Amino acid sequence: MSITSLIMHASPLVQGVMLFLVLLSIISWTIIIQHGRYLKRCRKEADAFEDRFWGSSDLNTLYHGCAGNRDQSAMEKIFVAGFKEFARMHRDGVKNKDTLMDGTYRAMKVSCSRELEELENHLPTLATIGSISPYIGLFGTVWGIMSAFIALSAVKNATLAMVAPPIAEALIATAMGLFAAIPAVLFYNRYVVKVDKLENQYLNFIDEFSTILNRNTAANAEKTDKKGQPS
Repeated sequence: MSITSLIMHASPLVQGVMLFLVLLSIISWTIIIQHGRYLKRCRKEADAFEDRFWGSSDLNTLYHGCAGNRDQSAMEKIFVAGFKEFARMHRDGVKNKDTLMDGTYRAMKVSCSRELEELENHLPTLATIGSISPYIGLFGTVWGIMSAFIALSAVKNATLAMVAPPIAEALIATAMGLFAAIPAVLFYNRYVVKVDKLENQYLNFIDEFSTILNRNTAANAEKTDKKGQPS
């Protein structure tokens, strides 16, 4: 009585449940591997851009370098969106510092929200697989055991050798449901933590960049006021 033979001799409906759970497991592991690599790359790109940002002495040069890059990282897109909006409002003659900074901050927040949507992509699928797989497996088990007892009801003298195989093949469905659910839940929780860390890194960068722009705007306004004063 091997696992393979039990699966092959299971009822069609239980076999269908098992096949569906195998499909869910394949989808789950595909998302786990691909999204894990994607989050790892995003973290490296964010760290690399922060090093470039703090090591750069000219934000204009950094902006043109990022804007000309076709394969921008998430943090580069946030920086480009903020700097572009800041420069556009300057060209439009916006003088009020609060209005200028509010528009810049909103542009970066919108860009950040778009990047977070990419980071959270497929995570709901993992959560769904993790939550429904045990119940699908349990459905296959209940159906298999029910079918086994119905078949045994027609036998006068039921022995353990007759009861064990159908119950065992039904329980395999529950085991496969857990096999699909446990990795999905485990990596979902892990990836949610990684997404939260990246979100905090993006938001911290937005605040730091906004502070720099605010400081530069205030300094330029002070210089303009001093030039306009009579000597």
